[in-house]
Amino acid sequence: MPREGLAKAGRVLASLVLAALVGGAADKPAPLDVEHWRTVFARPDHAPTPADNPATPDKVALGAKLFEDTRLSGSGDMACATCHQADLSFSDGVDRHVGHDGQPLDRRTPPLWNLAWGLSFFWDGRAPSLEAQAMVPIENEREMAGNLQTALRALSTDAQMRKAFADAFPDDPVVTQANLAKALAAFQRTLVSPESRFDRWVKGDDKALEPDELAGLSLFVGKAGCVACHQGWRFTDEAFHDIGLPSQDKGRGPVLGVSAVDHAFKTPSLRERVWSAPYMHDGSLDTFDDVVDHYAKRVVQRPTLSADLPRKLDLDDKERSQLVAFLNTLSSDDPPRPANLPAKTMVLGTNAQAIPVSTVSQKDRRFTPGAIILKVGEALRILNDDTRVHNVRIDGPGKSFNSDAQNPGDTVTVGFDQPGHYDVICGIHPEMRLSVEIAQAR
Repeated sequence: MPREGLAKAGRVLASLVLAALVGGAADKPAPLDVEHWRTVFARPDHAPTPADNPATPDKVALGAKLFEDTRLSGSGDMACATCHQADLSFSDGVDRHVGHDGQPLDRRTPPLWNLAWGLSFFWDGRAPSLEAQAMVPIENEREMAGNLQTALRALSTDAQMRKAFADAFPDDPVVTQANLAKALAAFQRTLVSPESRFDRWVKGDDKALEPDELAGLSLFVGKAGCVACHQGWRFTDEAFHDIGLPSQDKGRGPVLGVSAVDHAFKTPSLRERVWSAPYMHDGSLDTFDDVVDHYAKRVVQRPTLSADLPRKLDLDDKERSQLVAFLNTLSSDDPPRPANLPAKTMVLGTNAQAIPVSTVSQKDRRFTPGAIILKVGEALRILNDDTRVHNVRIDGPGKSFNSDAQNPGDTVTVGFDQPGHYDVICGIHPEMRLSVEIAQAR
């Protein structure tokens, strides 16, 4: 064969080989660039604070107290923590909280994790800072329905609260709206989600994630396109997107006066989201599976849809389950509760404050002691001195009790006014059993 013919044949063969290689690659997902994504998703080593509101222990402690203080509400029975519950990622577990008018609020209660890195606040981004955000729900007639001046006067009459403000703001030791806002914001900036299994993988632990979870990560940053909006270690780009939910709420559009961003809402972080269902600004999707299903086949087509939204999400059942498995790795195994939140004390029974009070530990997923004898009129205090969330269920003569989530440091105190045998278990870890015998007082 002439030299020119050989060269031409070589070129044809090379093109065929290249086509085969490209075709084969198109049928398979690209391999996960582990080091790249470990860098992208690495956590920062500290939380930022603004120059005009530096964090101090006294200021954060004051903010934590105010977060739980019902005097900020008009009715005196509602606090920030009423809707932003620590056990539920500082949300409330319902699609839309019922307002003071008896009707559901317009939007879902958003979680509060990792807001120190936020650029704007609320679903529509109308607050430019946490300090500004903290004041809005207090005076909203449908939310806390409070009056800031009335609340400040009530706090000013409390000697302990006056001292707490003075300790937190030594250069301006008074109870003012500005200091109230700064304290609440300082506390919220400490709400940093703890490391999860995914973070251990990011740090180099190759065994921290299961094969299906790693496959889900590959889908998240590849075929599914989730990473277009859920970026960085917090998994949010802080931007506003119309993702095609069938809602009349125009979100960011009216805030900016720009109709091109009608129906756009802030990208929520995916951290600790296992504990904050239901999802989306209107709480319309109950599970991660529902969220994936929305993007796959339920997106409402309209001109304002985000350019970052995948136009076709074609995942089979296995891929969907892998993607959901990965999303679960961004949350803790138990609902985390920040150490600077005051411990809860749950009390049951008219004699719950009686003396003597006997204490039982819950450390290492075990009641210690495992059996206890008390007398009628005495009380039992169950202390969660473990690193896990527990729950207390009691059944016995004339008494059936199921506590709320009991976080590390929380106590449940129970008074007994009838003799007999009582069984105590943890509803979260049912292997935890405590036998309580109540004897008749002599």
